[in-house]
Parts: sequence; structure tokens; C-alpha cells
Amino acid sequence: MSRGKVLRGLVTVMGYVCVAIGLFHVLLGNAAIPGEGSAGPTIDSLGRFFGAAFAGYGLAWLWAARQSPIPATAVRWLAGVFLLGAIGRVLSLAVHGWPHWFQVALAVVELVLAPLLLLLAGAEERAGAEERAEAEEGTESEKKKEEARAREAGA
Repeated sequence: MSRGKVLRGLVTVMGYVCVAIGLFHVLLGNAAIPGEGSAGPTIDSLGRFFGAAFAGYGLAWLWAARQSPIPATAVRWLAGVFLLGAIGRVLSLAVHGWPHWFQVALAVVELVLAPLLLLLAGAEERAGAEERAEAEEGTESEKKKEEARAREAGA
């Protein structure tokens, strides 16, 4: 499987998963946060607001997935935001201690997936540039062959 196909798959999955998680938080509020079902109305309001923002973040991933080629700059920005979220989790761990195990698992996924997305970000753009270069080489080669034939025919 090519890097471009892996990138397209990951970007698409990121989009759908982030939209689903965001909507889950909007609909369930505190109940969507493992171990925090009774955190109170302020945290519930905050969680629902951030859920909507996360759903929007997922829509940005889906927008990128629908482009051809997938824009490397968009993937880098979106992956950078994802990595910043993971760093926030690590900072929270350092300041407040270990969270619910599910939050730790999410941090691991984020710390692995963000760099992978950054690594793959330009895969489709690079592949497209290589295809265009090969096509131009082929066109140049064909032009030279035609010129040689024309010279032979005129000689």
C-alpha cells in the first residue's frame, strides 16, 4: 500500500472518529468522560462546548480527505493540534497525576498517531509531483523522437 493511500485512510478515519467523539460529548456531557459523570454543571457545559469544537475539528479532517491531493499544510496543522492535545494530557499527568486508564490510552494513541501523520503529510503531493515529472519526461522524450523522425524524413 502506498504512503498516499495510508495518508488518505488515516485522514478519513481521523475525520469520522473526531466528529463522532465530538457529537458524543455534545449529547452526553459529563457522562461521556470516563469517571467524571458527576463533575457538575460547569464541567458539563465546558465538555459539551469542547465536544462541538472537536466535531468541527473532525470536519476539517474530512475536508482535507476530500481534496486531491490531500493538502500537506492542512494535515500538518491538524496533526500539530492533535499533538498539542497529547502534550496537554502529558502536562496534566505531570501536574495532577494519572488520569482514568482510558485517558492514558488516548494519550498513547495521540503521541503515536500525530508524528505518523506529520511524517505522511506530503505523501500525496509528492506522489503527484513525481507523476507530473515522469509525464513531462515522457513528453520531452516523445518530442525528441518526433524531431528526429522529421529530420530523417526531410533528409
